[in-house]
Amino acid sequence: RGFHLSVTSDLCVTPLGLERDADLQLLLVGGELLKVRSSSWKKNRFYKLQEDCTTMWHESHRTFKLSIDEIESVRKGRQSEGLQKHTEAHVEDRCFSIIFKGRRRNLDLIATSAEEARQWVNGLEKIISNMKKLNSQQTSEQKADKNKDNKMTLKELKHFLRQINIEVDDMYAEVLFAKCDKSNSGSLEGPEIKHFYDLLIYREEIDVIYGKYATTGEQMSVKDLLNFLLNEQREVATMEDAVRLIERYELDDSAKQKNHMTKDGFLMYLHQEEGSIFNPAHKEVFQDMSQPINHYFISSSHNTYLMEDQLKGHSSTEAYIKALMKSCRCVELDCWDGAHGEPIIYHGHTLTSKVLFKDVIKAIKEYAFKTSEYPVILSLENHCTLEQQKLMAKHMISILGSALLTSPLEDQMPTAFPSPQDLKGRFIVKGKRLNKLDAVFSNTSPGVEEDCVSEEDEAAETSNSKTDSNGQKIKLAKQLSDLVIYCRSVHFSGFEHAKDNQAFYEMSSFKESKAVNLAETAVNAFIHHNMTKLSRIYPAGSRTDSSNYNPVPLWNAGCQIVALNFQTPSKEMDLNQGRFRSNGVSGYFLKPDFQRYPGTEFDPTTLTKGPWLKRKTFHIMVISAQQLPKLNKDKCKSIVDPLVKVEIDGVPADTCSKETRSIENNGFNPMWNETFQFDIQVPELALVRFLVEDYDSTSQNDLIGQYCLPLTSLQNGYRHVPLLTKHGDVIPSAGLFVHLMLLDAK
Repeated sequence: RGFHLSVTSDLCVTPLGLERDADLQLLLVGGELLKVRSSSWKKNRFYKLQEDCTTMWHESHRTFKLSIDEIESVRKGRQSEGLQKHTEAHVEDRCFSIIFKGRRRNLDLIATSAEEARQWVNGLEKIISNMKKLNSQQTSEQKADKNKDNKMTLKELKHFLRQINIEVDDMYAEVLFAKCDKSNSGSLEGPEIKHFYDLLIYREEIDVIYGKYATTGEQMSVKDLLNFLLNEQREVATMEDAVRLIERYELDDSAKQKNHMTKDGFLMYLHQEEGSIFNPAHKEVFQDMSQPINHYFISSSHNTYLMEDQLKGHSSTEAYIKALMKSCRCVELDCWDGAHGEPIIYHGHTLTSKVLFKDVIKAIKEYAFKTSEYPVILSLENHCTLEQQKLMAKHMISILGSALLTSPLEDQMPTAFPSPQDLKGRFIVKGKRLNKLDAVFSNTSPGVEEDCVSEEDEAAETSNSKTDSNGQKIKLAKQLSDLVIYCRSVHFSGFEHAKDNQAFYEMSSFKESKAVNLAETAVNAFIHHNMTKLSRIYPAGSRTDSSNYNPVPLWNAGCQIVALNFQTPSKEMDLNQGRFRSNGVSGYFLKPDFQRYPGTEFDPTTLTKGPWLKRKTFHIMVISAQQLPKLNKDKCKSIVDPLVKVEIDGVPADTCSKETRSIENNGFNPMWNETFQFDIQVPELALVRFLVEDYDSTSQNDLIGQYCLPLTSLQNGYRHVPLLTKHGDVIPSAGLFVHLMLLDAK
């Protein structure tokens, strides 16, 4: 029996360019690796890569199957929580971990030598990379021939259609089979299989579009392609741009020599980033990053340490890594006294497991700037005694080193925040401070080593004390206090009080109900408050299941740090990932100018004339979908009945949802051709979310896939929309095909 990483084909696949690769050869021969689950559970297992190069096997008393697409990464060294906890430092160079998407447990392994560990890591990374490049044609052709005899019977045809999620009745299957079986042999082979495949991938909508523009001998000339780019895609394109696309995506050499694009090349182009709904220019940082940091929305996490719910969930450094790799720029550290004098992080007064503070800081240091180079805010919720607070400060200083901001960037007392550009690669501590920031520049230090301060608002909520949260006090160590520079936590006592008494670096945290109320009843005052200060919003303590609240009304009010439970898949997290998908996945998104300039009268709930009002008409045709995954792979006949929802989330006047009809028993190539129109008032705050669901007349529809992006980041014309799982991972080969037109309203 064995452990399996799932096969995408039933045939042998040798990754291109890897036939003689030494790393791959080692994996094909196999070897013993030590599997680590705990300090006492470490067992040798023989691991071997199967000849298909998509299946890894090892001897075990159980059988596991896992799709290669579910592997998130392979990490060399003791980079997982398990290896750090259960192994010694001297085996560092022999360790590696396979990290899975979602909540599946890591696979921690130790090789017999450093060189062998390097080869396993390199070999697996090459295979994962190769799997991503496999196109749907290879996959389909390989899957079709089930018994590997290069022939395909009618029975195999029916099985294959079910595998790729399309239901056909027996009569249609026989007709399709007979059309392909030119030799009348009762099975398909060679060109007949190719013909069958061509029938399967045939897309009527692409034929229509291509036929409309291909005027040169049934092929697109470079001029035809330019006409398409200008008239349909509404791009500012030149002849050179069209030539570049032909050179990049045309597979037929004779067509390429004539500067022509065949239908296959056209389809290839539409499936690449130039044909994607998401503007490729926004994949890089394109916004001005030199504005004060409070002028940006900042991707923020709540209870970052949790992998699950906040009553009995697992606390882990892995949760920080996952959030940071998703470009989260504000993480929360809920700190409590731990055993042996070492501070710990967990959700106080609950059954959630505990993780060492210093281990979390090490993980943050390692992964903070892999996805984004812009600053990370460490939001401390401090429940520790003085001695352990001093140790917290010591750990941050020693582990984070010069990256930790310990004094203002300026040589004199600042009057406004520095920018994300100024703070690249730096860590900013948010927490309580004993004195004003001016003390840093004062010659006369107060000499206070410790003092009592009121608890963080959120910390006070979780305290056992029944006294008013405003009156609760904790002792604060000077060593920890001195690390708080630009984010000093203070209690909120009203906008007027904040305007008259709070310095720019003094910020408040708001429980969601308080924040939502302010966003409804005093939104313009909230917007003005956020022009000079930072605001952090956090979910209500009653959300014990770690559910999320809608971040959009808070962004509309100019709030920057709208903290969500990253560990909980939800519409709210889809919106968060959509908001920060743009601007190079930097975790920072510049607020519109009408949320930044003094004197603005912008009110998202009662729209008046002003620079925010840029009325647009958004036309969208949902044309088709391709290769939607089966939701229940155990049921051989569980074909989906897909429908598509298109949602706009923004100011209340723009928030709207529309949906197509469902199509019965077709996840392979359903076609809707349904057109919707949305009238948009404030496009700069609008997000577009696509949702594909499996229709169920008796219960709630099941999610098949989703995708969200800012309205201002989409491209006009015929576009493919990638689909993501509820965890935000790409579903290979699946997608929507749409036509979009965002026009100025008349």
